[in-house]
Amino acid sequence: MTSSIGVAVIGAGMAGKAHAAAFRAASTVYSPVLPEIRLVAIGDVYAPLGQEAAKRFGFERHESDWKAIAAADDIDVVSVVVANSLHREIVEGLLAAGKHVLCEKPLSDTIEDARAMADAAREAEARGTVARIGFSYLRAPGIAFMRQLIDDGRIGDVFHFSAHYWTDYGCRPDVPISWRYQGPAGSGALGDVGSHLSYIAEHLCGGVQEVSGGRFHTSITERPKPIGQVVGHSRGNVSTEMSPVTNDDYATFNAKFERCVGSIEVSRVAAGHPNSLSIEVFGSKGAARWSQTNPSQVEVMLHDELGDLAGYRTVPLGPAHPHYAGGWAMDAPGVGIGQNDLFVHQARAFLEEVAGLPEAESLPRCKSFDDGVHNMEFLAAVAESAAQGGATVQVPANAAGTTNTVGTNTQEVAR
Repeated sequence: MTSSIGVAVIGAGMAGKAHAAAFRAASTVYSPVLPEIRLVAIGDVYAPLGQEAAKRFGFERHESDWKAIAAADDIDVVSVVVANSLHREIVEGLLAAGKHVLCEKPLSDTIEDARAMADAAREAEARGTVARIGFSYLRAPGIAFMRQLIDDGRIGDVFHFSAHYWTDYGCRPDVPISWRYQGPAGSGALGDVGSHLSYIAEHLCGGVQEVSGGRFHTSITERPKPIGQVVGHSRGNVSTEMSPVTNDDYATFNAKFERCVGSIEVSRVAAGHPNSLSIEVFGSKGAARWSQTNPSQVEVMLHDELGDLAGYRTVPLGPAHPHYAGGWAMDAPGVGIGQNDLFVHQARAFLEEVAGLPEAESLPRCKSFDDGVHNMEFLAAVAESAAQGGATVQVPANAAGTTNTVGTNTQEVAR
């Protein structure tokens, strides 16, 4: 095992800050088996933002050019958290320089670029370099517990899956135009938050086989150009000049999975829902549901309950559930789990793999770039269905072959 790991994050926006904070905290969860983690650099072309993030999260310096990070001898691991269209150039450059890369989802803005990135990742892996995509919600104890209920047969044969991810960051017409609102069909709400629901659905329901009923809608067709820098979902000052919105504010579709059928709905214009992700699975023996609004609990309904007590029961998550015991300073039931915590566990899993810890003694590994390509192929099939008026479209099988094999790894409980 190496004596230390130097870390950099490229992108100092909202998600970039989440990665930076996660690397800072990664050594504080579970047992202290990682080598020293050195917080080296934050990369961002907008120097004031990058400098502020570096200072805030304890990184040694700021770099305005990602190539400086690629060339730096004191950096081993890099998170790439910038606009999707920039991923390929940066990731391929980092891998060529021998850096281990954790890339935000979706892998890119086009399938062609994503496949090229996956090719580069396989070549890098042959040289001992790790390239992974996060899929942060797979770290949620509530989702992992739902998977456990399915695998254990406690809710029986799975009948169907229902999920929505409603957000409101784009619900106001004065939100300025940015890369999030410009791209091909399917790169809007579907690519942003639907990319989460698609991998969650496969994690619970098995590999997707086909989609149908695809429908996109753009509610706000033009947005004002910003005055100054747009960071994350901020509004800021805008001009009177308008630019067209070219992708989807809303998307919905149906899908057939290995285990069941399901429906998914996503929005970035759902006023009053800043971050409402909700999933529900129905089976022959009962059902289970989980929501990001109350992420520290899972609601479970089983048919074997007494008739006058039948209905959903609330189960507070705690050490008896996956990814929980030893994972926080206070790992007692009811303490609470937030979305920021998922990034910490994601960073921890990535660093464990880079450090060479045995997989059986580690958190479940982050997903491969091939999984990232499959995620984009899933979404592309939805876009094709929408373009064909809701037609049924087949989805290619996951080349990585790992979609439905990430279990709940109890090794972490013993650490």
